[in-house]
Amino acid sequence: MPRLKNIERVVLALGLALWLTGAALAQSHAAASEWRFYGGDAGGMRFSRLKQINRANAGQLERAWTYHTGEIDPTVSKGTNGFAFQGTPIVVDGVMYLSTPNNRIIALEAETGKELWAFDPKLDHAKVRNSVRSRGVAYWEARANKAAASKRIFFGTNDGRLIALDALTGKPVADFGNDGGIDLRQGVADEYPKERYMVTSPPAVYAHLVIVGGALTTESSMPGPSGDVRAFDARTGQLVWRFHTVPRPGELGHETWAGDSWKGRSGVNAWGALSVDVLRGLVFVPLGSPAYDLFGGDRKGQNLFANSIVALDALTGKRRWHYQVVHHDIGDYDIPAQPNLITVRRQGRAVPAVAVLTKSGFLFVFDRRSGKPLFEIKEQPAPQSTAPGEFSWPTQPIPVKPPQLVRNRITREELSNVTPESRKYCEALFNTLDHPGGAYQPFGTKPTLRFPGLLGGATWSGASFDPASELLYVNVNELGATGWVAGAGGKPAPWPKRFWDENEWPCQQPPWGKLMAIDLASGDIRWSVPLGVVEELAAKGLTNTGAPNLGGSIVTAGGLVFIGGSNDRRFRAFDATTGKELWVAKLEGSGHAAPITYLGQKTGRQFVVIAAGGGGYLSRHSADALVAFALPETQAASKSKR
Repeated sequence: MPRLKNIERVVLALGLALWLTGAALAQSHAAASEWRFYGGDAGGMRFSRLKQINRANAGQLERAWTYHTGEIDPTVSKGTNGFAFQGTPIVVDGVMYLSTPNNRIIALEAETGKELWAFDPKLDHAKVRNSVRSRGVAYWEARANKAAASKRIFFGTNDGRLIALDALTGKPVADFGNDGGIDLRQGVADEYPKERYMVTSPPAVYAHLVIVGGALTTESSMPGPSGDVRAFDARTGQLVWRFHTVPRPGELGHETWAGDSWKGRSGVNAWGALSVDVLRGLVFVPLGSPAYDLFGGDRKGQNLFANSIVALDALTGKRRWHYQVVHHDIGDYDIPAQPNLITVRRQGRAVPAVAVLTKSGFLFVFDRRSGKPLFEIKEQPAPQSTAPGEFSWPTQPIPVKPPQLVRNRITREELSNVTPESRKYCEALFNTLDHPGGAYQPFGTKPTLRFPGLLGGATWSGASFDPASELLYVNVNELGATGWVAGAGGKPAPWPKRFWDENEWPCQQPPWGKLMAIDLASGDIRWSVPLGVVEELAAKGLTNTGAPNLGGSIVTAGGLVFIGGSNDRRFRAFDATTGKELWVAKLEGSGHAAPITYLGQKTGRQFVVIAAGGGGYLSRHSADALVAFALPETQAASKSKR
């Protein structure tokens, strides 16, 4: 038996080595011509080596094709914020795979937008209610023999399932789980049938594993489903490992939850995308706030692993290292975005790093092998809560560099004056609020103003990174929030509101949305420009206001940063070196999703594609368009021959 076990270990090691080699080759191929991962590569760098489209010709981009999903929510214009087309497609072997808000998966010819197949998981809308969104899918491939390979599309649903489809046919894979699917609620939400458990971000894949987190609506209620991260066998659907995001007795971090406050604790979940370091076998997990996310009187302590970046062994789920970016969070300051696995130079050496964005507006950069910060982080005194029964943590970690990406306080003199009406409204609102300011200002027992708010700072939009210049491109919101906490009952009352006027224009002076380039060699901000316009104000000559935004960027070797994001229904290309806007196109709806770029296999044209659907938290307009742009065919053909 020992000999057999040794043989099994050797076979497993050889299989993993072959998979890693294949994955590395696939990523190299993807970086050159495809977009095989939600974030461009397994580590979420969002960089493309393509440069057919570049600074010199970006202004000549034209619409190449448009695909309509047929999903439009007529209630969006009435104020519903749940329905949002936020899908970022992937492209593999000339086929594009797209997810829609209703979790339909659609395969298209990547060069033409022609539909090849579509799969409808038929959501249980009783479980989904008004929150309908999906940000993407994952591709997994394993060679069964010399002639054939198993190619699968994995995605999570808004009613808590993990589904595997045959990438060629769109049919559920019969030998995965129960006829192609797994009920993800089992084991984490059994005791809470009325609470939602969703998957809105694509899972991660590594070797023979599919690794998935979950989106919980119970950051605002207790008790509720667990936010544990799990890995399943990509072939069978069997559970392989589970990481307890709220440590159990005897586990590291359990002591950071006072008494039995860990029991039934919801939140502390990975609702954003995970990143994988394929060569080192690490998966990087961005974790959110514990429930309640705005009051922690019933969970005294530091509360690991809430608001932490956690590096796990991808094969076993064992913790390698972690760093908590907010202690005892009472501000809903999740780590919302996919971590960027990048390489930066330190003292002439290439250092594998991970960049971690936060809703508080701070950017943390670590050596991804050890968790050692690449820029100094200081524990600084933090504002304390005045809410009865609350136990604020006395300090919070503040990076010395880069500087905070957004403002963290305003004065009366900084209130918006874009129109007299806006100034009057915002000043009246300001007069009703406590506004002591400062990072991590908690809501008090009286209406309180906090910067940045729940949708301020960096969001799930994430960042893109150019490995040549070592610039990280981030879009951020300058948006505060108002709210207060009830008495010792421990719930926010009422739910916090955005600090904006009746037109939903932020109450502080612009810019309200920005695109920034951060130099990760020095930690300095290289440039910052307004992102987006407000139509009514632009008509009056105010064109540099920026606008609230959701949906990230990509950067290319052609020296371009492509981004939609802003709620003005526009798609833009910026000069990656200077931040100058080089091209803009009007869309059917705001592009609240990250774009992608790839090379057509037949035509040799470089395409840039974005979901233009609007909806969600920022847009009161819903559309269903997936739009592809490219250079004119004759110009693209001449470029491809060079």
